[in-house]
Amino acid sequence: MPICIVTGSAGLIGSESARYFAEKGFTVVGVDNDMRRYFFGDEASTAWNREKLERELPDYRHFEADIRDEQGMDRLFAEYGRDIAVIVHTAAQPSHDWAAREPFVDFSVNANGTLVLLEMTRKHCPEAVFLFMSTNKVYGDTPNRLPLVETETRWTVDTSHPYHVQGIDETMSIDATTHSLFGASKVAADVLVQEYGRYFGMKTVAFRGGCLTGPAHSGTRLHGFLAYLMKCAIQKTPYTVFGYKGKQVRDNLHSHDLVDAFWEVYRNPVSGEVYNMGGGRYANCSILEAIALCEEITDNRLSWTYSDVNRIGDHIWYVSDLRKFESHYPTWKVHFDLRETLVDIYTGMARR
Repeated sequence: MPICIVTGSAGLIGSESARYFAEKGFTVVGVDNDMRRYFFGDEASTAWNREKLERELPDYRHFEADIRDEQGMDRLFAEYGRDIAVIVHTAAQPSHDWAAREPFVDFSVNANGTLVLLEMTRKHCPEAVFLFMSTNKVYGDTPNRLPLVETETRWTVDTSHPYHVQGIDETMSIDATTHSLFGASKVAADVLVQEYGRYFGMKTVAFRGGCLTGPAHSGTRLHGFLAYLMKCAIQKTPYTVFGYKGKQVRDNLHSHDLVDAFWEVYRNPVSGEVYNMGGGRYANCSILEAIALCEEITDNRLSWTYSDVNRIGDHIWYVSDLRKFESHYPTWKVHFDLRETLVDIYTGMARR
């Protein structure tokens, strides 16, 4: 059977990818050492999800390894060699705030770890498809310069601007902007993925994700907006909104819809391409709107407070323009709207 290597395999996108590719007949090799617990504490540990994968996927093989370990990754890739058909790279340090605490760790995980994986792919399986989970934070706070209009529950882009209808496309500059250190380390990884495609002709794609979510998300205060919000609503835990009156807008994509996009690229690969990827105009919300939906779904009143201090590099309004990906892969579409995604998160948490 063909091999699919998934980094961050016990996380949200990694576990969704593991299940998806296993159902397609791949032997899935998962790489995950639960650094999410180190980043965010025990509540964010993905150990429960790793155990679930090992229990439910007969052909799943787990390696508790660090993607920064060049020798360890060399041994792993050498073991499977040219049987490796696809690498789904989702392992990352994902938080603005955490990156500023330990910049060396953040950069080594996000940038150096990606470089190690690209080199191992080039050395052992150069024909494999390399799918990288980048972030919209590569654009820094440039989206905040858009002409924004305040409404009752959200910020939105003025109707005179071309982004108003479809969202932000891949031509937005990544220069002269505040990224946060997390955004900077992901820029480095994103550009490396592009370069290995363009320079070496490898089949590499970077997906610049908006808010990605789903029932397998181990949401925590510093990462996993919708999942953490739903957890607070279920458990009646106080929640803090940071800046912009709680009207900042994100597009939200269910993890299954994202992995559907991975599959489309695997079947028809390209080299050195980048795609903005999120809920787009199909699924987006402000924090205030998300709070109201979580309260409705859980039938609980959320106890929340407001802080005027916004997170550095945070976006006031971000909605992904999906037309480039949709034009290249016209059979793909967003299946989950916002409410369906939140209900799925609620159901998964209630079951756990």
